Amino acid sequence: MVPVRSLTKPGTAVMEPEKVRAPNIRDVARLAGVSYQTVSRVLNNSEALRPETKQRVLEVIDQIGYRPNQAARALVTSRSRTIGVLTSQTAHYGSATSLHAIEEAARKAGYLVSTTSIATSDYESIRDRLEYLMSQSIEALIVIAPQVRVFDAIRELEIRVPLVTLGSTLGDDHALSVDQMAGARLATRHLIDLGHQHILHLAGPQDWIEAEARMKGFIDEVVDADLIAYPPILGDWTADFGHYVGRELLRRTDFTAIFAANDQMALGLMHAFREGGLEVPRDISIVGFDDIPEAAHYWPPLTTVRQDFAELGRRSLALLVGELNGSRWMGHDQITPELVIRESTALPSRNL
Repeated sequence: MVPVRSLTKPGTAVMEPEKVRAPNIRDVARLAGVSYQTVSRVLNNSEALRPETKQRVLEVIDQIGYRPNQAARALVTSRSRTIGVLTSQTAHYGSATSLHAIEEAARKAGYLVSTTSIATSDYESIRDRLEYLMSQSIEALIVIAPQVRVFDAIRELEIRVPLVTLGSTLGDDHALSVDQMAGARLATRHLIDLGHQHILHLAGPQDWIEAEARMKGFIDEVVDADLIAYPPILGDWTADFGHYVGRELLRRTDFTAIFAANDQMALGLMHAFREGGLEVPRDISIVGFDDIPEAAHYWPPLTTVRQDFAELGRRSLALLVGELNGSRWMGHDQITPELVIRESTALPSRNL
């Protein structure tokens, strides 16, 4: 940028700074020795190009810092190249990780991402955010808010753009998820294999599809083992609620283990039990779900179920881009979760 040259003598005009324009597509074409149509094909990921030509154009774009004008491209191509993402305001590590992977994959594929979150779980808030995304002329939609009301709103609004839902286990043709039921069964089976016969489940919110799936996986595993299926305790995903439940459970002596539907609630439980004079896992074994980065540093380190949230994000974007480019959606296998055994679980120290 050329600096401003100012004359301070009275009555003398100040010279305007010399403006530096941003590089455009013709600058890229000239420096790469190609036509501007070729540059346009590179920007639109055309396969009708020699690899060396594409690489030369990309190198020039990187060197001069060229940034395509998305608005202008949309006018010419009648495509916004924008993908909408709807998330919940109760976004946690998993949602944030998936979103980051989606943004990275979209950038590499030449797409923008327009993200909005649901302020509350009421139907009007959900509908408002969906209508906002559609007003952005999005070409496709990713939903990282697996709540029943969200899908009710999608059906009512008759959204026609390609759609992928993350975390949904409703059997939707466009659902992409980690196998929540399998993860819950892994967690519960681990406690049963250790010898626990009286296991409680601290579930997630009732409207959340993944919470329902984890609850069902827990109940199925307990029933298959011919153990008592205690009524699940409905939570809200937060450590505060886990702490509240833990303090209430100090009054009970009819269980030796708990499967919490996420790691944050498991943390709250551990805190409450420690305050009440119980030790984990000597007195109570605890398993969480998600394997957030902090789980390995809880005290004791938390046994939990690991989900590959980044892979969910990458797959969702790849599937949508494929559909936008004419590939037929062929369905997709659920991602298999992994049990991570740490120090919050052990053999029961007492028989009930």
